[in-house]
Amino acid sequence: MTEENNMPEGDTAGENGVPAGVPAEEKRPEEEEEKKKNGDSKVTVPEQTAAPGAEEVDFVHPEGGWGWIVMLAAMWCNGSVFGIQNAFGILFLSLLREFGSEDDEDLRFRTAWVGSLSMGMIFFCSPIVSVFTDVLGCRLTAVGGAAVGLVGLLASSFVTSLGPMYFTYGIVFACGCSFAYQPSLVILGHYFKKRLGLVNGIVTAGSSIFTITLPFLLSGLLEKVGLQHTMRVLCILMFVLMLAGFTYKPLLPVKSANTRTGSRCPPMSQIFNINIWKSLGYRIWAFGIPAALYGYFVPYVHLMKHVEERFGTDANKEVLLMCIGITSGVGRLIFGRVADYVNGVNKVYLQVASFLVIGLMSMMIPLCNIFGGLIAVCLLMGLFDGCFICIMAPIAFELVGANDVSQAIGFLLGLMSVPMTVGPPIAGFLRDRLGSYDVAFYLAGIPPIVGGAVLCLIPWVEARRKRREKEEALSREQNVTQKMIEHDKAQGEAQFKTGESVL
Repeated sequence: MTEENNMPEGDTAGENGVPAGVPAEEKRPEEEEEKKKNGDSKVTVPEQTAAPGAEEVDFVHPEGGWGWIVMLAAMWCNGSVFGIQNAFGILFLSLLREFGSEDDEDLRFRTAWVGSLSMGMIFFCSPIVSVFTDVLGCRLTAVGGAAVGLVGLLASSFVTSLGPMYFTYGIVFACGCSFAYQPSLVILGHYFKKRLGLVNGIVTAGSSIFTITLPFLLSGLLEKVGLQHTMRVLCILMFVLMLAGFTYKPLLPVKSANTRTGSRCPPMSQIFNINIWKSLGYRIWAFGIPAALYGYFVPYVHLMKHVEERFGTDANKEVLLMCIGITSGVGRLIFGRVADYVNGVNKVYLQVASFLVIGLMSMMIPLCNIFGGLIAVCLLMGLFDGCFICIMAPIAFELVGANDVSQAIGFLLGLMSVPMTVGPPIAGFLRDRLGSYDVAFYLAGIPPIVGGAVLCLIPWVEARRKRREKEEALSREQNVTQKMIEHDKAQGEAQFKTGESVL
């Protein structure tokens, strides 16, 4: 889709009905106000090659077409990246047997850091990925990231000791996954607006599907062909992910930038986008989400060990993981669709509800003295986990707009890496000190509730901002009207004086 196809008919200079004596800068508030009243699937963006003072164009989201192919490619991206990451527990046991013994506590600790480093790097690299996405585009960033991830995973299959695994799997593979993952969230906003919640729900459900099915595949492969060949089979997923990245055809016109003639370097404002931090709503969101995550992931990390201590090693704890995985996928589909019917930043209330429920369910875990109670808790946790995840991108689009969403998501994911890394070890420290996980789970329920309370401020802040902008636009419109009246009056007086001089 080209920009010329999106140009409104008759939108040329001199046809707006404003006298030529009024400066161009004074005409724009009215035009911008009119364009804000357009349909839900339109975004006002400047032309890529427009000269200063050129008119703006209205971009209409296709809401389908090639976008469905892009959705499937993004779904594969989410599934393959987080499916492999979430299945590290299966690879963990094989790594122990490959490099030592399952009973070696020191080896278990050092091996666990391979998976932790990998998951942390995916989110830690996100701010850098957002810059590459803005400069190079979604397609090139995603394809290059998938290629790097493929190289890292393939190199890991030839490693014969644990040390190099930190680099090949924990850094190279994880960085590649990060570069492949984030563009899959950004590109969806090029094709969908009215259905963005549903599409994000379907895309993020891919990780749930892979998380449920991939462990069974890996268990069979590890038993039949061993660890090295299993990793080479997983490289097929990364290769398909690289091909999927080629479907990310951008549609949104690129923002105009005043660069020097002949300069190939993008402007600093494009590399480090400070516009997102000018939004108070985004600043609250970027603080509230990480604050909630200090306790959010504690149950996911320590629940299995708590079940062994409370119900014995024979307890069917894998059922709990399956319950969380299944209901998380269902929640992403349901709440993704629900989000499409919630206007603007009010979608934040869905995240508030998800944090509230997950916080309460974390506090309920120590109170469950029967296994059936834990199953019920895990079903609810998974359902609202899906709610939280599937509407992150739609909220980012509402807060900062389509042109700034890449770095908005990137910086948020980067900030999320800190609590994701720090929270679970703190809970493990409390368990070692106190002898049980009870206090750790009680305390883990507090940050999600507090973070959810902070997010409640966002709709109020955004409503106040819109009222202020509306008042400023009305004031500018009145000023333009006043200047038009003065201009007409001056012309009338000049004509009257001209007539007197003739007489």
